[in-house]
Amino acid sequence: MDNAALGLKWAKEISNRKEKERIAQLVALRAIDGETIGAGSGSTSFLTVLALGERVENVGISIKIVPTSIEIELAAHAVGLNVISSLDRMVDWCFDGADEVDPSGRLIKGRGGALLREKAVFRASKKIVLVADASKDVKRLGEKHPVPVEVDPQWVRRVFGDISKMSNVAEVMLRMAVNKDGPVITERGNLLLDVRMNKIEEGDEERLMKMPGVCETGIFSGFEFERIMG
Repeated sequence: MDNAALGLKWAKEISNRKEKERIAQLVALRAIDGETIGAGSGSTSFLTVLALGERVENVGISIKIVPTSIEIELAAHAVGLNVISSLDRMVDWCFDGADEVDPSGRLIKGRGGALLREKAVFRASKKIVLVADASKDVKRLGEKHPVPVEVDPQWVRRVFGDISKMSNVAEVMLRMAVNKDGPVITERGNLLLDVRMNKIEEGDEERLMKMPGVCETGIFSGFEFERIMG
């Protein structure tokens, strides 16, 4: 299968590509006939979708893919995978990356803006396979990246103010787009606030979710997963 001919190209150069390709191959080998698999977002997940397309073509198995973002959905269609959008059934297992992984297994996700669907698939999956290379490890959650918070546009001023009042918040920024004017618009038509925290406390995910107008946060805690690092 010629991926270049299919027009499958990540938006920018993929860092640590060789390691991510090894991870993608290892994950793809896990797929067996008849499974429903959640496909996460990000470059490692993108490479894994390509590897799954090759496995389906070469081995002749049939799988269903539940994508968490538009770009992953397009890639899955392009390599001939059976894409479903309904989550009315349990997902056999899912794979996804992370922006940060701390020593206790908490994650920050959502730099790509697909945190709402990603967390939904996490919750619907019997098993989670984390495809995060060693560059994602941090000693303290929030060390490298802000926490993305997806917000209903009608509530963004209120949520901005509420988050700014939290004692451990250093900065709140509305995420602006690069190749369009104005802010980033998520696939669900929401806005993203990037929240820098001096220290992410255990109750911060719940505290943020209780704020009127917040749809989801990029703090992923309480999930058990198997990690593949290549």
